[in-house]
Amino acid sequence: MSTRVESWLPLSPGERTVAIEVLTHGPLSRSEIARRLNLSAGSLTRLTKPLLESGLLVEEGTPTASSRQGRPSQPLDIVADSRYFAGFKITEDMVYGVVTTLRSDIVARQDRPLTTHEPHAVADLLQEMTDGFARGFPRLAGVGIGVGGRVRERSTVVESVFLGWDEVHFADLVEERTGLPVVVENDVAALVEAETWFGAGRGLERFAVLTIGAGIGYGLVLGGKRVRTAEDGRGVGRRWIVDPYGPLTPDGERGSAIALLTIPSIRHQVQAAVGREVSYAEILTLAAEGDPLTSRVLNEAARGLGTLVAQIANFAMPQKILLAGEGVGLVDVAGTAVQEAILANRHPLADPVVLEMKVSDFHDWAQGAAVLAIQVLVLGAGEG
Repeated sequence: MSTRVESWLPLSPGERTVAIEVLTHGPLSRSEIARRLNLSAGSLTRLTKPLLESGLLVEEGTPTASSRQGRPSQPLDIVADSRYFAGFKITEDMVYGVVTTLRSDIVARQDRPLTTHEPHAVADLLQEMTDGFARGFPRLAGVGIGVGGRVRERSTVVESVFLGWDEVHFADLVEERTGLPVVVENDVAALVEAETWFGAGRGLERFAVLTIGAGIGYGLVLGGKRVRTAEDGRGVGRRWIVDPYGPLTPDGERGSAIALLTIPSIRHQVQAAVGREVSYAEILTLAAEGDPLTSRVLNEAARGLGTLVAQIANFAMPQKILLAGEGVGLVDVAGTAVQEAILANRHPLADPVVLEMKVSDFHDWAQGAAVLAIQVLVLGAGEG
């Protein structure tokens, strides 16, 4: 069993604000922190003193010119390797695990097959993986877990279709076994939080994430904070109709985002036409080589994706949209169709859509879960 390490908690709201600012934007001079947070020099000194004494912050060795005081000052930074965090992404048949620093850099990975969905057995597997991580990183401070489905209070899996879970108090099961604080969250929510703090959405007021893979995921950030809704974890996209004359597949309404864009739906369409099993990678390769059948399916999907991206841009008006997940290889093959559909569904004078692509693997999702652990367990941020 892992041993709980000493935490910095509790941080006061002011200390937390300073710590998050340095964590996500540091190293920063004191004058820059004061400017960003609208603090006086005296208030900042009072707030940073306990953070420095606890070892959460450190003064960098190289002085920088202070814009206000006109004399050198040492910038403050987070001690990134002062604590480590385990993050796990649970899929239908695998558990993907990572260890990250306090700044979310991945320093270790481990993957294990999932042979049962029985909650106690899955918790036992996470204990084994966590104990293995703790041997290499004894300052392991917490565990974050991402699952596909609905999660309540970042501890109970209310429903997960992939795992067949209903009202599973999974955080308690893992915490009992590891001796570490545990946070559980919907996997898309965790990814959105990670990208907001450390990735494509860092520093943006309005930011959207659209994920494509086995399903469709969507997250919206307004005012630098993720918008939480009753739809979180319920499987968006089944009723997002992007082409009313689009394909009918086993999942989702005809022409919905699910029916058009997900990997299982694209495979279903191709396999129905060719009469054999075809992997998603093979479909992408065939289309890139000019195969007419797979090109038709992917171009239809790409037009649907462009329409959906344009709708998000029209109504949410984000500064950037991140397209992530295992299915975004579609854009590499049919990117022209995506862009044409975006333009066709936007006002001619509208600002260009800033679209960033990230072909995510499941370690990225596990990293997102670790970021949730950093937010909730260490800094006490992002609850609710």
